[in-house]
Amino acid sequence: MSSKGKGTRYERELIHMFYDSNFSVVRSAGSGSTPLPSPDIIVSNSRNIFAIECKAVNSRRKYFSQREINELKAFSEKFGAIPLIAIRFDRIGWFFVNLENLGFSKTNYYISLELAQKKGVKFEEIIGAYKQLKL
Repeated sequence: MSSKGKGTRYERELIHMFYDSNFSVVRSAGSGSTPLPSPDIIVSNSRNIFAIECKAVNSRRKYFSQREINELKAFSEKFGAIPLIAIRFDRIGWFFVNLENLGFSKTNYYISLELAQKKGVKFEEIIGAYKQLKL
C-alpha cells in the first residue's frame, strides 16, 4: 500500500474514532495539495474544536517542515481551533501533541515516540474520558 493510501486509511480510522465518541468530524480531502492552509481533519463536540494534522509512521520519529506547522497554526487561529498533531506509531497507537510540545532540530519540527509518550496525550484524554497525570 502506498504511503498516501496508508495515511488516508489512518485518517479514516481517526474520523470513526471521533465520530463514535460523539464528535462531529470533517475530513479535508486533498489537504496539503492546495496552496491554502488546511488540516487533515476538523473535529468538534460543541465544547472544543480541534484542527488536526494526522500522521502514521512505522519509525520512531516524524519530521515536519516549518511551513507545515505554520500553516496549521494560521488555519487554527483563523478558525478558532486548537491545533494538534495526531501521530499513530505502528503497534503502539495514537498520540495527540500540541504544537508547543514538538521538538525542533536545526531546520524542522519533529515528534519522537519518546516525546509523544512524555508530552502527548492518548485519544481517551482528548475526548474527555479521563485526565492523564504526567509525572
